[in-house]
This record gives sequence, C-alpha cells and structure tokens, in this order.
Amino acid sequence: MRSESLCFAFRPAACLAALATLAYAAQLPAQADPEVHESARHNFRVVTVADGLVNPWSIAWLPNGDMLVTEREGRLRIVREGRLLPEPVAGVPDVRARGQGGLLEVCPHPDFATNQLLYLSFAKPNEDASLATTAVARGRFDGGRLVDVEEIFVADAWAAGNAHFAGRLAFDPDGYLYLSVGDRGASANLMADHPAQSLEQHQGKILRLHDDGQLPADNPFVGRADAKPEIWSYGQRNPQGLAVHPLTGEVWENEHGPRGGDEVNLIRSGANYGWPVVSHGINYDGSVYSGETHRQGIESPVWAWVPSIATSGMLFYTGDQFPWWRGSLFVGGLVGERLARLTLEGDRVVSTEMLLPGAVGRVRDVRQGPDGLIYLAIDGRRGPPTAIVRLEPVSGEVAPPL
Repeated sequence: MRSESLCFAFRPAACLAALATLAYAAQLPAQADPEVHESARHNFRVVTVADGLVNPWSIAWLPNGDMLVTEREGRLRIVREGRLLPEPVAGVPDVRARGQGGLLEVCPHPDFATNQLLYLSFAKPNEDASLATTAVARGRFDGGRLVDVEEIFVADAWAAGNAHFAGRLAFDPDGYLYLSVGDRGASANLMADHPAQSLEQHQGKILRLHDDGQLPADNPFVGRADAKPEIWSYGQRNPQGLAVHPLTGEVWENEHGPRGGDEVNLIRSGANYGWPVVSHGINYDGSVYSGETHRQGIESPVWAWVPSIATSGMLFYTGDQFPWWRGSLFVGGLVGERLARLTLEGDRVVSTEMLLPGAVGRVRDVRQGPDGLIYLAIDGRRGPPTAIVRLEPVSGEVAPPL
C-alpha cells in the first residue's frame, strides 16, 4: 500500500481527518485565541505548530505522524507529537549554505511505509567549494537518522554564484521523480544564448528521473546528441514550487520572474517556457529583454504576477477542512508576505485571492497535512528563528458559494 505522505497530494477521508485534527491539536502547546482572518470562502485562524526554526524551507509528513522540516543551513528537523525535537537528523549530506543555497526539499518516497526512503535536494559544493550545483540524495530513515545515504543525481548546473538553485521535488502517480533546477543566476542579457534555452546543460529546467536517479527511456530528448536526456522541460528561470495535479497527474510549476513576471506553468513534455526571450518582467536596472510576453512555439504561463510576489511552495488543496477551497491552487509569496489562492477551471485561472498579506511573514513552503489543514513554513531570511503555522477553519463561519 502506498504511503499517504506523497509530495504532491493528500486525500484523507473526512472522518479520519477530523479525528487526526483533534488528536494532533491536543499535542500542541496551549496558546491564546489567535486573530480570525476573513476570506471570500472561509474564515480561519493561524495557529503555531512549531517554533524556533532557522530558515525552514520544506515540510513533509511520515506515516507515523512525524513532521519533517528542512532548515536551509543544513539541518533536517523532526516535529514529533507537537514538539520540535532538539537534535537534528544525522546523516544529512554536506551542503553549501550560502545565499539561496543550502538544504532544500525533503520528500518521502511514495512507498515510504515499506522502504523508508527519504529524498533531499541541496546545494552541492565542489571539492574546494568554489562552485555549487543542485543535487539529490536519498537515504533510509530509521526514526532518528539517515543511513545508506547516496547521491542519486547531480545537475550539470555548476556556477560560482549562490542564486537560483530551485531544488523542488515531486513524485507523479507513475512514480517518476521531478526535480526543478534554476538558471543559477545567469545573465538574462544572453537572451537566446542563455543556458535556460540550451539543452546541453541542466540550468533552468524541470528534470524527470526514475526514483533511483536513473534516466527514463521515454524522456523527450533521449537519444539527441545535443541535449541532456534528463530534461523534461526548459526555459525556466528559478522554479520555486512543484506540484502534481491530484486528478490529472500533470506537473505544475511556479517560478520567480525578475522585476515582475512570476509565473504558474502547466509543465508539458519537451516544452520551452521562454526564459529569458519571453517574459512578463523587466531587468533589475529597468531595461527590457526582448519586450515579448508571448511567442509562437513557447508555452505561455497559466498565470503571471506583475508585480512579483516571489513565489515559493505550492499545493493543490484536496482536503475536507476547507470545502470551498477544494481544488484551489495555493502559492506562497515571499515578497509581501502572503498566500495566493487561485481558482481553476481545467488549466485556466478564473479568479485569485490574496490571503494573509503581511500577517505571518515570508511564506516559504505550503503543504496540506494529514489532517486536511494547510501548513506554512515561515522564512525569517536572516532574522530570528521562525515557525511552522497552520490554517484552521473557524467553526460555523463557512461563506456561502459565490
């Protein structure tokens, strides 16, 4: 039986979700009634689940109820029975924790209940730490440490800078592993010569792998001498969210634009998403790139934000705790400290709503818990430690349908 700790979705039954909510809430420290936040569909409170984390980047759950949290500085933490354990998990690979790099995603294997495999993405340094790239390691989790840890994939995206590692992971229903790799901050002025537009390296790409890091034979560029065969899509800038649609199994992604032009994309095999020859944003010095927002042969975004919200983690909500939000796509925002909710009809965005503007801090990750509630990792950047919080509905205050 496949574990319900998949990176892309969670489908709890209503009665089990209610019981899990009550049981988990009983484990949390008591706190004063938090403020009620209003939205178009639901009113809710924001409740602290765990505090004292340093740059939390990713959240995942195990079948026993443990919550795993990565700290970008290189630590994997456990929240067990409502308490952040003081000691980090041993066995985590060395990371280059500079700038945007460090320990990134944690993702249990879909069959974690039987194989205990955990996946970590991270900024990997070279031997003298002068360069770094995005890499993936996996190991078996024995409850307190990782054993038999091995690097299963190292992206050909080496650069001296500390920007745009991306590093999001997601499994699709067929068990393929997707990895986002940023453009590593390469100059947008290169235009068509930009590495995100080249198939000869992994910068600015979504990659598709087997769960052991090996190459799927049906990837779109397999057999081409001028292409890296792991590439699934290209022309991405800095993909910061990756999720699989719970009904269609399609891979969706969000990414940072420059000044404007953050995107949500439906990722298609072999498709070009245009960075930097097509963009809704402009350069940081105010100059434009090509000036084009669309071009034949390039996939247009499902949604674009101008100005940017600095997108982060995202999820398709499938739970029972917020029934009017079921099917919504949630995207975290670092700039403006907000949570975006997008209402979809198929692959089209029909409305958007901004939740929690400036209320909780920089939203780094967004996940649905085993209780059907929505959890946020709050990133303090270089400030004091921050928290994992969750949204809880206010009983009896569900809005009528619009």
